[in-house]
Amino acid sequence: MAARWIEQVTGSFEDKKRWRQYKARKEQLPPNYRTAVDALERYLMYAGAIAKGDVLVQMLEDLADLFERAAADATPIRAVVGEDPVEFAEAFLQNYTDGQWINKERRRLNDTIREAASDA
Repeated sequence: MAARWIEQVTGSFEDKKRWRQYKARKEQLPPNYRTAVDALERYLMYAGAIAKGDVLVQMLEDLADLFERAAADATPIRAVVGEDPVEFAEAFLQNYTDGQWINKERRRLNDTIREAASDA
């Protein structure tokens, strides 16, 4: 019971464990791949505005998977992200839109307008 209460305040213990594992995996990447992942992570955190911890961690784990495979296969970073890293990041982010905070606000707006329109 106490663990559930603490998780309500601090977030999921499982998500925190997965986050630490992701960070450890990232540290194992070759330096140039790690630099690319750091840059993408920073962009995804700002641009994504993902409010659900489990979605955020899944996205970052998938990013780590992609770059671990690329490093293992000696795939050049440009072959992974293409000529426009922002375009790559935006396309990658589209796979995780269900965790974005704006979706909650979109639902709230639609529900409120629907309710207001039905009262008129």
